[in-house]
Order: sequence, then structure tokens, then C-alpha cells
Amino acid sequence: MPVDTGGKIRSYNLLRHLAREHKVTLLSYYGGSRDLNYEAEIVRQLPGAHTIYTAAPEARLAKSLDYILRLPARAPYAVTKFTHPEVRRTVTQWLAGDGSVDDHFDVAVCDFLSASLNFPDELRVPTVLFQHNVETVLWRRMAQTESAPWRKLSYRIEAGKMARYEKAALAKFHHVIAVSDGDRNEMKALDSRCPITVVPTGVDTSKYRVTPSAPGNPPVVAFTGSMDWEPNIDAVEYFCREIWPAVLAGCPEARFQIVGRNPHGRVKRLASTQVEVTGTVPSVADFLSAAAVVIVPLRIGGGTRLKIFEAMAMGKAVVSTTIGAEGLDVTPGRDLLLADDPATFAADILRLFREPALRREYEQAAASLALRYDWAQIAQRFADVLRTTMEDFQNRIHPEGRPALPVGP
Repeated sequence: MPVDTGGKIRSYNLLRHLAREHKVTLLSYYGGSRDLNYEAEIVRQLPGAHTIYTAAPEARLAKSLDYILRLPARAPYAVTKFTHPEVRRTVTQWLAGDGSVDDHFDVAVCDFLSASLNFPDELRVPTVLFQHNVETVLWRRMAQTESAPWRKLSYRIEAGKMARYEKAALAKFHHVIAVSDGDRNEMKALDSRCPITVVPTGVDTSKYRVTPSAPGNPPVVAFTGSMDWEPNIDAVEYFCREIWPAVLAGCPEARFQIVGRNPHGRVKRLASTQVEVTGTVPSVADFLSAAAVVIVPLRIGGGTRLKIFEAMAMGKAVVSTTIGAEGLDVTPGRDLLLADDPATFAADILRLFREPALRREYEQAAASLALRYDWAQIAQRFADVLRTTMEDFQNRIHPEGRPALPVGP
């Protein structure tokens, strides 16, 4: 917490719903400054949660030094920086499978590849790797689109390390959960033997509710996301440089809002009389409500974009790149508009401005689609995968059969 990034939103909502029917223990570890309020709040919201403070660096200069020190490691920095001796000891003890701890765990989940080095090589408890992205694809795309030489080099190094590491990690865990068919196919290309099940992204339909169509006077274009995340930084830079001038040429009164926490300096420099950079806001939903069009001009990414389902749940017309909508069960031309070149992207925004009836068609289709992906339904599918993993694990250990697993929590 705060629940302000795509990964946090996905993990938090799954945990919240799983805890309603199962005994769930969250091991939460974090760096930066010690935050006792966080430690108390996470236990309040998820009773039984266990926190470990690692003191990992968060300041930019300290992280740069940490990166250099970890550069010789075979594992990528995106993994080693989230690996900590106390976390490893705790996970190993909890998953020893020898009755040495009070709590018995039927199944474990490694949330994100970044946490995977904290798990022992020999897993005695059925363990699932929850892949929010295919990290190899993400880092390759970042290396391809980056123009700054030193960042491009570091991304290439990370991408090479990640390809080797991710393949090995897929073979280590008993089952893998992907968030899209595309991600599943990419992981199968890394390791065809890996058992992978797709559990799609969800949306909190109680928080993101359909709002009246924005009047469009002046018309507002909105982008939401964590603005210290490279794919989002690249997206708004690309939009402001390649697309926004054509939108303004066709509609000079239009306004663009970049809504999200911790805007990087590159994002702050985009602010102007027509572009607002909000920084952290109390409610993203309030800004989505006022938007005539929501955009997702991503050129880098993996997994699925929660920002699209959040906008759809509020009944918003969305214009996205193909990568931006990657992995979502959407139909272009019905649920949203897809555009991969600047001219088409700008033209689609202007068409939605000028044709309110067309915009309302997209808004209605978007809202109808989002209703099918409430987190309660998604969490049930997640739990089904955990149960299957437990059964498969027990069948491998006891191929002659065991009593059936209980149906209840």
C-alpha cells in the first residue's frame, strides 16, 4: 500500500477476495524508510500478514550505486534488488514441509518474478509463480525503444540476463499463472514444458462505476498510470511529441491530463497550458469521470493494462495502441479503438470528440465488457488454479492416490 500501481492493484484485490474463503498469509517485505503505519495497516486489512523491513535503497543515486554493485550477478537486477537474506530464510522455513513451523501451508504463491530468488531451489510445498508480465519481453521492448545510449545499454544487459533467468525460473515452479494468452505463448516459447494457466485481469466494479458521458467542453483526454514507470513515461512522451499536436490542430480547446503518482522529471517537463501533470491524486476515478476520451499509447509493456478495464468500467471511450490493449479480451472497433501510428491515433480521438453518438456506443460497449471481469470472479479462477496445483503435486508424490482434498477453505 498505497494501492497505486497495476501490480499492487492486481495483488491486493486477489488477496482481499481469496481471504474471504481461505486462510491467507501475506509475506510483505519493503525497503526505503521504515514505515510502522504501513506495517500496522497491512495487518489490519489482511490479518496474519507478516512484514520484513529490508532497508533496500530507494533514492536514485543509491539505486544507481546498488545497480553497479550487483552488475556482476548472473541474475538480472530486477530480481536481485528484491532478494534479501531474511526474506529467503523466512520463506525457506515456512516452506520446509517438515512440521517445524506452527502454520502449515497447502500452497504458496511467488508474486512477480522479482521475488523468485527468495524461494528455495527445492520446493517441498506446491508453489505457483504469478507472472504479471513476461519480463524478458518487457526489457527487450525497453531496449528497442530507448534512445539514451547508457540506458539502452543497461536495458540490453538486463534483457539478456532476464531471458536466461526467466527460462530457469519457469522450470523451477510447479505451475505458472499468466494474465493473458499472449503472455502464456511467450513463456511457452521460453520453456514449452512449463504448465501455465491464464487468469485474466479484473476490475473493482464497486469503485469504478459507470458515469455520465463527459460533455466535452472543453474535451479532456486522460492518461492514468504510475508516472515513474518507464513504459508510462515513454507513452506520454510519445503522445505529446507525435500525436497531441495533431489533436490540438483539429481541436485547439482540448486538454490533456496525465494522472498518476511520482511523475518523473521527463513527465513534468511535458506540462503546459494544454497539458496538466497532476501527480498523486486522491481518486483516479474522479479524473476518469471528467474525461471524454481515455488513451493508452503504450509502446512498451507486458502483461495486461488495468488502466483500460478501469476506464471501461466507468463507461469511457478508449483509444489505445495494440501493445496497450495486449492480452485483454477486447474487440477493436466495438469495445475500443486501436491505432498504432500517430495520424490514426489523433484522428480517432478527434472523431470521438466530434461524434458524441459514436462515443456513446463505445462507452456502452466498454461498460458491458468490464462487468464480466469483477475481481470476485477473477479470484475464484485464481483459487481454482491453486487447488489444481495442490492436487497435481500430491499425485506426483503419491501416484497411487490420496484422499480427496477438502472442498471448503
